[in-house]
Amino acid sequence: MPFPVTCRQMQDRYGHRISYLRVSITDRCNERCTYCMPQELQEWLPRDGILSFEETLRLIRIAGELGVSKVRVTGGEPLTRRDVINFIQQIPQIAAIKSIGLSTNGTLLAREITPTRTMADALRDAGVQAMNISLDTLDAEVYSQITGRDLHGEVLRGIEAAIAARFGQIKLNTVLMRGRNEDQLIPLIEFAGARDLILRFIEMMPVSTSDVLEEHNFMSILEAKRSIESFYGSLIPETEFRTNGPATYYQIPGRKQRIGFIGAMTNLHFCESCNKLRLTCDGKLRPCLGSYLEFDVMKPLRAGASDEELKQFFLDVVDRKPQQHDFRNNYQPNRKMIAIGG
Repeated sequence: MPFPVTCRQMQDRYGHRISYLRVSITDRCNERCTYCMPQELQEWLPRDGILSFEETLRLIRIAGELGVSKVRVTGGEPLTRRDVINFIQQIPQIAAIKSIGLSTNGTLLAREITPTRTMADALRDAGVQAMNISLDTLDAEVYSQITGRDLHGEVLRGIEAAIAARFGQIKLNTVLMRGRNEDQLIPLIEFAGARDLILRFIEMMPVSTSDVLEEHNFMSILEAKRSIESFYGSLIPETEFRTNGPATYYQIPGRKQRIGFIGAMTNLHFCESCNKLRLTCDGKLRPCLGSYLEFDVMKPLRAGASDEELKQFFLDVVDRKPQQHDFRNNYQPNRKMIAIGG
């Protein structure tokens, strides 16, 4: 006799227990990164085409009742959405959610809400425990070329504001780009080490555009690791250390500093421990970033579906989760990363 939906947890056909929901709350951003939104022109979703915070919170609660315990709020740039602090404050009230993270470009973290309180402080007080901040270079001119905006100083101030706010964990994310930031690997490691932050190097993926994989653009994590080891010596594997994502971690010789590598393109075991589901701001559930599969949960939600019906919707989506992403199979982008969620 099958278990009722209320007793089930989300598990795909390959034995992956889904415990992590990445929730995009906006497709808008104050930057124009070449690998995320490669064109300046972007058709923003209308207000009624985006899930309300109330709708999003309901879906998080339902996911929690199906085994999700970790939520990461993303965008676009999530801090550009009005009332984001009030929204995040309500997530810890969902009993099943034990961990709340946020991914940001960092440009708004140092913004003063009061003379003594920054956006970073407000996020910490709202319940955010872990922060991922994008930082692809320490060169302000190159930063402007990559992002299309002159906001490098704001990012550095945002990182300092996040440190001052004392989040449980802060990670810096660096997307590897040949011809743009291969000379920044060591300076970024030194920058992160001086602030006791985890730094992760990420291979580009053909989410928004396929030309990121061309030889003059793509840099593998293996090449990055070799370059780093030529400076520091052999990195020390930390096989027991895990965060919620697919990164592999190493220690810098002679230091306690930890760095990570995320290689969706070259790591053939990348998907083996996937525990993730994505909810886009326009109400699509995506079982895999590197797959065209997405399912419109907004439609039944707004048509009056019950909690049990929405739980079954989640379970059906997870049952369609592929064993591997499709990025290595001549993947052709169909939605920009900014519309899917970071």
